[in-house]
Amino acid sequence: MKNLIPNQKINSFKDLDVWKQAYNLVIEVYIITKKFPRDEQFGLVSQMRRAAVSVTSNIAEGFVRKSYKDKAHFYNMSKGSLAELQDQLLISKDVGYIDELDYNKIETDLIRVQMILSKFIQKTESFI
Repeated sequence: MKNLIPNQKINSFKDLDVWKQAYNLVIEVYIITKKFPRDEQFGLVSQMRRAAVSVTSNIAEGFVRKSYKDKAHFYNMSKGSLAELQDQLLISKDVGYIDELDYNKIETDLIRVQMILSKFIQKTESFI
């Protein structure tokens, strides 16, 4: 469980690097989807925002769970939401809602979160 400040105690899900990175991704998704056509408000915009928020929400819920098995379950749910978001971003690019530059930036950030989350899950599951 990586921390920005060595030896700092993790008291809240907000102290987790994985949550911080995922939170930044949520903000990026909200900003980028503001540019989508109005008729997508209840389509891709809603789905992408829900998927992004689900990542941080499941990390937060997993953090407060008592057993490592429960924690891992919620962290894996976050991983599933990331995959869902990745698919929706690709669709958004291919239909022309996101340009190549914006897509590459957010995709890079998403992959970074996937890598950090995967390591976080492995560490959690090692305690089961």
